[in-house]
Amino acid sequence: MRWSLDNLYTSFDSREFLEDNSKVLSLIEELKTWSRENFNSQENAQEKIQFFLGRVNELSSLIYKIAAYSELSLSVDAKNNKALMYLEKIEKTISETTEFDVAFKKWLSKLENVEEIINSSEFIKEHEFILKESIKDAEHMLSDEQEIVISKMKNTGSSAWAKLQEFLTSTHTVEISLEGEEKKLPLPVVRNMAYSEEEYVRKTAYFAELKSYQKIENSSAAALNGIKGEVITLSKLRGYESPLHMTLKNSRMDKETLNAMLEAIREYLPYFRNYLKKKAELLGHKSGKLPFYDLFAPIGKVDMKFTYDEARKFIVENFKSFSSELADFADRAFEENWIDAEPREGKRGGAFCYNLHPIKESRILANFDGSFSNVTTIAHELGHAYHGNCLIDETFLNSNYPMPIAETASIFCETLIIDAALKIANREEKIAILENSLQSSTQTIVDIYSRFLFEDEVFKRREDHSLSVEEFKEIMLDAQKKAYGDALDEKYMHPYMWVNKPHYYYADANYYNFPYAFGELFVRGLIAEYKKRGSEFAEDYKKLLSLTGKNDLYTLGKEMGFDLHSVDFWRSSLEVIKEEIDTFISATKSSEKMIP
Repeated sequence: MRWSLDNLYTSFDSREFLEDNSKVLSLIEELKTWSRENFNSQENAQEKIQFFLGRVNELSSLIYKIAAYSELSLSVDAKNNKALMYLEKIEKTISETTEFDVAFKKWLSKLENVEEIINSSEFIKEHEFILKESIKDAEHMLSDEQEIVISKMKNTGSSAWAKLQEFLTSTHTVEISLEGEEKKLPLPVVRNMAYSEEEYVRKTAYFAELKSYQKIENSSAAALNGIKGEVITLSKLRGYESPLHMTLKNSRMDKETLNAMLEAIREYLPYFRNYLKKKAELLGHKSGKLPFYDLFAPIGKVDMKFTYDEARKFIVENFKSFSSELADFADRAFEENWIDAEPREGKRGGAFCYNLHPIKESRILANFDGSFSNVTTIAHELGHAYHGNCLIDETFLNSNYPMPIAETASIFCETLIIDAALKIANREEKIAILENSLQSSTQTIVDIYSRFLFEDEVFKRREDHSLSVEEFKEIMLDAQKKAYGDALDEKYMHPYMWVNKPHYYYADANYYNFPYAFGELFVRGLIAEYKKRGSEFAEDYKKLLSLTGKNDLYTLGKEMGFDLHSVDFWRSSLEVIKEEIDTFISATKSSEKMIP
């Protein structure tokens, strides 16, 4: 249940790791000198673009590989000082690339015959989208000197704050008393208790978790204030209307798409609240409202627990319902130790997938406790890995896709597992699986909407002042009330969600919330197409994923016949979830007590 990073490097002291670090420094110096000599005229533009793209692909791939090894090592051992040292070194090194990156984009934006040059070379044509995106980037760039200073200062600004927050939460332990026994447990272990069958355990863990955050709330608030303050300053300096405007551009998503999606989500919130109220009723809450500690409470009489080997078999077999290629890929990830699934102290919470384009592999972090939810989480992350696999034949620059489309393959795989399991389940199992699916959808639609509202409000207030711990808590509670409405018990909410969600602390990935909703609803449209067309859809789906590094979201939608500017498209996807809610409510009407 622990991954192997040997295909990246065997250690920080290995010859390969040290040589690659040296090669990165050498390439950077070469590109600095070359750019100073070549970006002062438009002569031989085609040759210059071709050379520059080739070298940057090589350099970016090496930097990514070194950073990946450092970050992955640190993610499972927060006290790995060598990993932290090299991560800081590579971050500093990355800042050295700003000089020639800025020079290239500004030089490119002034070329008079860009279209002609793009069409003159097959290699350059492959990078057409990246080049045109670079020209747009130039519109928001400051002077060369300012950009270089900013990139260097971020290492001791937002990046340092983010590392502090990750260290705090990775090493954070929770004091909890269970059945008379006093324990000190890692935060991920306690948070996983939210899925326990016993209300006593869920409730105890909830109160212990909230109390424990008092130890790190002031440090977390300082980190969040520092990061958001920097983002606001930079977005203004670069001429963006707001951090949201900057995020949409970086997400290759337009405002029309976001507004259409949010409008549809707001319309359908009452249906999600109906589900939550029904769950509250089934769990015996007389208020008719669900306390936060019961959001993930299991429903149904089936004990859906899995060993790690059983989870592997379940995922691989059910992926075959879509394609044998996907199933074989997932099996390979287990077989070759791409997954670190064991919860332990010093390891960060949650789950993620790190696609390793330079070695054509991926690594997945999870905190597996045997629950069905954890099985779907691993399937979710394997979807990310498969997405990366669909891009391994692209150059490194063309393998980078924006956040909203990043959740497509992951949620698609998660949905495959759920749908396949529903087909073979008995009545009680169907109720449990369906409820688990609705838990997930409620998180990606309702909770994500609350996170969007929270972050939006934080940005607005942070323009005026640094926010206190109490203010962060107040904004979070208000956002939860607006999203969950009368379905969430106001006496038992979660004012500290801003502490344990690392996404708020990503200075270069703000609003890391609405991409999840986009992914869920975009996938619902893809699943509908799959059900219409059957097995032939697999190849078109694979092609879609292979195009994600070279297109904006609206164009990718058109590739599949979707109009992302239409509220009706998003309504049609939400309608599918509404039907699941109706099925769940109907299926549990005549049921006996649904608590396991």
